[in-house]
Amino acid sequence: MARVTVEDCIVKIPNRFKLVMMASQRARNISAGSQLNVERDNDKNPVIALREIAEDQVDHDELEESLIKGLQKFVEMDDPEEAYLDLIDAQPDAEGEELHAGEDDPEVDTGGGDSASEAGMDMGGAKYEDITPEDLEDS
Repeated sequence: MARVTVEDCIVKIPNRFKLVMMASQRARNISAGSQLNVERDNDKNPVIALREIAEDQVDHDELEESLIKGLQKFVEMDDPEEAYLDLIDAQPDAEGEELHAGEDDPEVDTGGGDSASEAGMDMGGAKYEDITPEDLEDS
């Protein structure tokens, strides 16, 4: 029976993709408790939805709007300007006070030595985890 119903529906909605989307939306509405416009006849909700579309028992525009609303996702955007204005005002003016790596911090090693190879490390991470820099100095 569903095959004949689909063939009847193609006359009403020529685009098969749109037909499937609208029938599935109508089936969802039926599952949610919407009233049936045709007799159930021991059919499942998708078949009932197709029968309703074939018999013009459902408003196509209303069903399409319901489908669009179901597919749309509205993300409420917060106004980021207000949230960050307080943070910007709270921070001191740092223009011209840029720190360069290692200028003021003696613990930062900016030397030309290859510290990765000195510590026994390769590009992917620790190659020799049990070797410490002291072990390398001893050898």
